[in-house]
Amino acid sequence: MTAAEPTIVATCGGLIPGTWTDAAYGPLIEHAIELARVSGRRPRVVHVNTAGGDQRQIEGTELEAARLAGVDAGHLRLFPHPNVDDVRAHILSQDVVWVSGGSLVNLLAVWRAHGLDAVFREAWQAGVVLAGGSAGALCWHSGGTTASFGPQIDAVPDGLGLLPESLGVHYDSDPNRRVAHRAAVAAGTLPEGYALDEGVGIVYAGTSVVDVIAERAGQFAWRVERDTESRITPRVLSTTITDNPHSEEA
Repeated sequence: MTAAEPTIVATCGGLIPGTWTDAAYGPLIEHAIELARVSGRRPRVVHVNTAGGDQRQIEGTELEAARLAGVDAGHLRLFPHPNVDDVRAHILSQDVVWVSGGSLVNLLAVWRAHGLDAVFREAWQAGVVLAGGSAGALCWHSGGTTASFGPQIDAVPDGLGLLPESLGVHYDSDPNRRVAHRAAVAAGTLPEGYALDEGVGIVYAGTSVVDVIAERAGQFAWRVERDTESRITPRVLSTTITDNPHSEEA
């Protein structure tokens, strides 16, 4: 099965430290998988690391975390060229697309060069859950703030636009991002929208926010409007998938 309606999970999270392995799927990834409503088989997740330049060294960690979570996972690479014959068919065959962080600007440029902007819109409308952290959350929005151009934080107003509002990330861990994002919204460079502390995510059904979730208590999402900013307390998720090497899946 696919998600009940077009679904996006935009987060400041993803993998978490494992107790036995290097990393495990965190609650935010687990929740994205749950929203895909898979039954009778293992969920299929494709990891997309375009924003980090498709670095191979992270792939083993992601695949191990997926295996221990009972998930069939793989990677879509675009460097130096696509690693699958039919990118569209590959994406549409997945339950969840998880996009990792890095350079938002580079991600958008490479995706558009390969026609992935249209592919991801089609997949979203077909019920494939689109999700990710940092740049992998910003990309689905109309725009956001990013360090893609250097240590300064800049507004990028040309995201994929599946979601009409803007997003800010790393809101609590990088004070410069908060200042830059609020200024961009106030100036009208970016539309009003949301921002996320570390470990927090927003769930969209269609283009409407239907849930605000977090890995742990004490972190928040924020509604950012031209003249105001208001705090949103998320629902704290529980961890259900373990990295126990002695489990049946290990």
